[in-house]
This record gives sequence, C-alpha cells and structure tokens, in this order.
Amino acid sequence: MRVLITRPKEDAARFAERLRQRGHEPLCASLLSVRFFNGPVLTLDGVQAVLATSANGVRALARRVQRRDLPLFAVGPQTAKAAELAGFARIECADGDAKALADAVPRWAKPENGALFHAASVESEHRLQALLVPKGYLVRAEVLYEVVACDALPAIVRAALAKDALDAVFHFSPRSAAAFRDCVLRAHLAGTCARLWAVCISQATAEALNPLEFREVVVAAKPNQDALLDCLAILSPGE
Repeated sequence: MRVLITRPKEDAARFAERLRQRGHEPLCASLLSVRFFNGPVLTLDGVQAVLATSANGVRALARRVQRRDLPLFAVGPQTAKAAELAGFARIECADGDAKALADAVPRWAKPENGALFHAASVESEHRLQALLVPKGYLVRAEVLYEVVACDALPAIVRAALAKDALDAVFHFSPRSAAAFRDCVLRAHLAGTCARLWAVCISQATAEALNPLEFREVVVAAKPNQDALLDCLAILSPGE
C-alpha cells in the first residue's frame, strides 16, 4: 500500500522503515515540526520520578537535565524507547494514553515520596496535573517544547492526492489529524480523501478529521505504533 506519514521527521523516518519491512510504500511529509526550548540545566531536587507523554518530551528533557538515575514513566512504547536511547536506567511503560499513564502511576510511585516531574509541551502542560493532583500527587510540569503545525501541504503531498497516488494516511495524534484536515481544506482537496483510508491512533484523533470524509476511518485497537501497523492487515487497495 502507498501510505502517507505526516508526523515530525525523526519519528516519521523510523515508522517509514517499519512500513517498508512489511512491503508498503511510505511517503513522509511532516505537517508538524518540533521546537525545543533552550534554557538552563534543570534540577530535579525533590522529584521521585519523571513523567513523559511523548518521545519528543523525552528528547526535550534530555537536553535540559543531566540526571538519568530517576525512574521515567512513559506513556507508551515509543516514548519508552526514546527514554532508553537517552540513557534513563529505570523505565516503566503505561502502553496507552495520558489517562492510562495517570492510572498506572500509583503502581510505581506513592504521593508521599516526592513530586513527579512532567516533561510537557505547550499543549500538554496541565494534562497530567489534572489527572494526578486529585490522587494526591504533586506534579511539577515544565514546558520544554512545542509542536507547530504547517500552514500548507507540501507539494509532493498535493500532487499525490490529486493523482490518486495514495491508499492510506496515518494519523498519530489529534493535533496531526487537525493539521492534515486544515491543510487539505485550504488546498481544496477534500474530495480526494474519499479514496483514502484514514488510520488513526485513537478515537479522538479520528474525530479531529471532521468534516473530511474518507473511504473508511480505522482506529487502532491500542494507542501505539504496533496497533497502527496491524490496521493495515485488514485493508486492501483492491477492494
């Protein structure tokens, strides 16, 4: 299958390789870019563990924090892998979304043992605080990066859509889905989506595509890359 990946470049390249290994043809054209915030080295005094809700959060954290001895609680496998590559020694994985991470924290940490440090984006600054403070935790959120959406589809994507040269498009977050939706509408290419499968990491991601209409919208059984890839097994370009 011919598959469009619109996530930031570093993550898109890794996912594209996994698609090639399964015999698919990826087209990488990021609609999101990540901007890390510079600043002084952050101290984690009084912190018992780090919370990471994305791989980019881990990368942003690694630029500003020297310590790698604290436990890191990751939202899912890709975030956990980024933490491993960054050198964190103890990593726990919630294998889900932010709510799943908040639900898993009591298995790994007690409120009385210290604060939790959230390596947050501009968009996610208060997300874990809202979920964990009612459970008795002190959450210190530090905004370390932002994700910026492009204003227009790259020329290669516009051409692929216009020429019916794609079978599916992957959406990894509500933010990326909304960026795709807005760019497609600006380019007056909404009609081309009727020929595409939209493969989404969550129901919220699928809903962010409205009002675009697709051949079919498929939501992964779990919010991770393996589950997204499994969706391709039920799709066939010849149908």
